Amino acid sequence: MCPYSTRPQLVSCYGFKIENRFLRIPTARGRRSALPLTQHTMEVISQPGVTVRSFTLTPHSLSLCIARESPEIECIYTTGVDRNLRNLTAGNDREVLRYDLSKTVGIAKTTERIVASFKRDDARLRRRVSSKYGGRRRDRTSQILHKATKAIVVKAVERREAIVLEDIRGIRSLYRRGNWQGRKYRGKMNAWSFSQAQKQIEYKARWVGLPLIRLSRRETRGSSTTCPRCGERLQSDKRLERKLWCEKCRMVMDRDQVAAVNLARRGRVRFARSRPPINEAQGGTVEAVKANPMPTVIPGVDAPKLTCPPIS
Repeated sequence: MCPYSTRPQLVSCYGFKIENRFLRIPTARGRRSALPLTQHTMEVISQPGVTVRSFTLTPHSLSLCIARESPEIECIYTTGVDRNLRNLTAGNDREVLRYDLSKTVGIAKTTERIVASFKRDDARLRRRVSSKYGGRRRDRTSQILHKATKAIVVKAVERREAIVLEDIRGIRSLYRRGNWQGRKYRGKMNAWSFSQAQKQIEYKARWVGLPLIRLSRRETRGSSTTCPRCGERLQSDKRLERKLWCEKCRMVMDRDQVAAVNLARRGRVRFARSRPPINEAQGGTVEAVKANPMPTVIPGVDAPKLTCPPIS
């Protein structure tokens, strides 16, 4: 029993077995309790290389923690992922795709309106109601992000492209009280689930063995305001909404697409430095660069817990 647990639960990684579609847990000497597993759970844990690490048992559900050792995919290119409030933009010089997330903004707004409608002066009741609708909002938002992040990873695997992620930690400081922004605007931006999108992309890429490249803050800086053609700083105009224009190239560009292309290019430099040099005897050329290895990518990763229906 966890000392900080808010509900009774049993977490263990010892002594359990999976036999004939049942999870058998030792309860006494020579005795085991059998819990049924769903067809979907059996299909997942039966995949090659998948092992069950532990289980979590509560009065209403059973969850399995699984891990998988995946061979790393040999990538030949990179794709940058730009996270925004209303969309995820992924691509490179070849193609840029945009995934709509505008429904998450509506979900957050609806949840805020429902919670604000309760006028009863009871802090405990208001906290309980806020927690209920907050969890509902989190689940609905997570499902929308799941579809977008899954499409990004599947596309990258098909094209054998390493995924490049930006570093936007600390962005919350831009939407604090006193920054000359309205309350509604700050609430909308602070409800942005940018870290959840990154977590989903990371574990899905590692699950299939796709390399990940995380840029630093310095490498991320200016990715959406730098012209991918000439390198000059793009100019903004209120009439162009989310579009920027280059004074040197005389072109109007979408800032989300510009960011995805620049992230892919900057990640490609890191990716090229991390690859072993080509042997000249095989007809290749060797480029002399200063060593700057990419952070180690661990192909084996614990996947999200598989949850079975309530136990009767």
